Amino acid sequence: MSNVSQLANTLIPSEIIKLGNEISERIKQGNKIYNFTIGDFDPSIFPIPTLLEQEIIQAYQHKKTNYPPANGISELRQEVSHWIKRKLNLDYDPGSILISGGGRPLIYAAYRTLCDAGEKIIYPVPSWNNNHYTHFVDGKHICIETSVENNFLPTAESLIPHFKDATLLALCSPLNPTGTVFSKEQLIKICEAVIEENKNRTSQQKPLYILYDQIYWTLTHGETIHYHPVGLYPELSAYTIYIDGISKSFCATGVRVGWAYGPSEVIDKMKGILSHIGAWSPMAEQTATANFLKNEEAVDTFLASTNNKLAARLTLIYEGIKQLKSEGYPIDAISPMAAMYLTLRFSIKNKKDPEGNLISNTAEMTSFLLQYASLAIVPFSAFGANKESEWYRLSVGTCPIDEIPIMLEKLKAALDRLQ
Repeated sequence: MSNVSQLANTLIPSEIIKLGNEISERIKQGNKIYNFTIGDFDPSIFPIPTLLEQEIIQAYQHKKTNYPPANGISELRQEVSHWIKRKLNLDYDPGSILISGGGRPLIYAAYRTLCDAGEKIIYPVPSWNNNHYTHFVDGKHICIETSVENNFLPTAESLIPHFKDATLLALCSPLNPTGTVFSKEQLIKICEAVIEENKNRTSQQKPLYILYDQIYWTLTHGETIHYHPVGLYPELSAYTIYIDGISKSFCATGVRVGWAYGPSEVIDKMKGILSHIGAWSPMAEQTATANFLKNEEAVDTFLASTNNKLAARLTLIYEGIKQLKSEGYPIDAISPMAAMYLTLRFSIKNKKDPEGNLISNTAEMTSFLLQYASLAIVPFSAFGANKESEWYRLSVGTCPIDEIPIMLEKLKAALDRLQ
């Protein structure tokens, strides 16, 4: 008999945490590690906006330290309403917006609000944490394996056969871990199929809802365009719950201000769940974010600067990888589209490391890269993909740009030592 619950006893350990522990141990031993594992920002390289920082300090000075309302302060919900209207042409009144301590509690609340045990939840892999959230609600996993041919995004053809009787379709674009985005054509097909599915359901059935995580949507590079369900089909506002916030847009992962918006009856139930677990964003940070969003010039200037800094790093690494590929090295990459991520491939299985040990699986590839190239990146298997996938996520949010050429040289030297 276990001393803990079935849920706790069956949670899957995080591969990223395990890899992080190994990295920390190597750093303690004095090794230089090029750590591209964490989907975070180094504040010394990517600080939060100066105005936002000043507003946070002033909010604490003005004693904004009491409990906020369960759904978030009205000033912030109003500014979020203005923000999404200005940037995304979406019309959501403040009553349809829920503020929380980052995006994670909101995703959890959406799963809890919409899904009962045994109900079908559709999500692609690789993707961030949908397997764990489905486990939390004891849902039926409908896990769609994606491929490089579609930039690791699910196609309409792969999703639609599973729509019958499903409760939730969990999508993310730009996607963590790949930094790739839905094309307009594919998202149109998916949205049209959701609309058709819901037309065919009776009043006694739950609708098929879309959970649309777009926390990275402001971080698009080059000619990339961000598309989203209600922007394509306004009638989907009755079935779509958006997840968003300041964590990635404003390099503010530790500030913990996120928001969801969608059908008011769903948002109200999500508020009820979060109020019981106290997952609100602090009053001072909410006040500061509301004041910051009012300054459109400061917001737009910061976003442009952050995108330029991220794109410069992603492009430099991408071009270095493609150069190595052209020289015959067994690696590849997808051109950067959005977010802080680059998708890489290492085809080095069945080769031997410098000690003569056969590299036979993904875990051994990851270990080789860490030991001989001092390169720490996360395999797609950590995001629910096939355990033997050769693909990896590389994150540049903590990357000094002047270290990239050195890292690429060290990687090339490691690959030269393969037998």
